[in-house]
Amino acid sequence: MRARRPRALGDAVGRIRASSAPKTPLAAIELAWPGAVGAGAAAEAIPVAERDGVLTVACRSATWAQELDLLGPQILERLNARLDRPVHALRFTADAARHEQH
Repeated sequence: MRARRPRALGDAVGRIRASSAPKTPLAAIELAWPGAVGAGAAAEAIPVAERDGVLTVACRSATWAQELDLLGPQILERLNARLDRPVHALRFTADAARHEQH
């Protein structure tokens, strides 16, 4: 009987990663969001919809929506660096309470 060679860990991790990849663009964005905007902003603003490359982000206040809108180009760049499918535009709203699960 022939002894089996050990398999490379990277191959196993790659297979697991591919099988657990987000199934929708919004799911991928939700995973990438905290890294793109930072923990503080991620606690105040959540991605809620993606359609035709436009990401809608619900913010806890109009102040957060305005601040993130001003930072939009930087956020878009950092977010797209983490995604396989790029986002083309960001839309910020001040209605996070409507999207929170209770």
